[in-house]
Amino acid sequence: STGAVKMQPKAEELKFVTRNDGYVHIHPSSVNYQTRHFESPYLVYHEKIKTSRVFIRDCSMVSVYPLVLLGGGQVHVQLQKGEFVISLDDGWIRFVAASHQVAELVKELRCELDQLLQDKIKNPSMDLCMCPRGSQIIGTIVKLVTTQ
Repeated sequence: STGAVKMQPKAEELKFVTRNDGYVHIHPSSVNYQTRHFESPYLVYHEKIKTSRVFIRDCSMVSVYPLVLLGGGQVHVQLQKGEFVISLDDGWIRFVAASHQVAELVKELRCELDQLLQDKIKNPSMDLCMCPRGSQIIGTIVKLVTTQ
């Protein structure tokens, strides 16, 4: 009946880490400033400013699969200490996969999506939902993201 209860951090205490700037905070004018808990530890942002400290604005939480599938850089799979690790951006962003098979499937899905987008750039009139390959890749991604 007694003991400590874990409290969510105050808005001004919540901080995130970027590769180039170290710790950043959500700007008080941001819609997400009062959000004290994010289901995923990853945010994407549009604007970064420096005043009394470095702030980000126009940010949204992003979960693991959209980050892996739509994030920049190459996807790599490595075995580290008995776990299969999916890494992005030269190892800056890393995730532990449930198995080697899952890691390779996610990597392959990313490659297929990249190729599909390259095909669309080459042929802008191509309807991705009507071609069998495109609809299968998009359907798989939608199912993965909505059921994670």
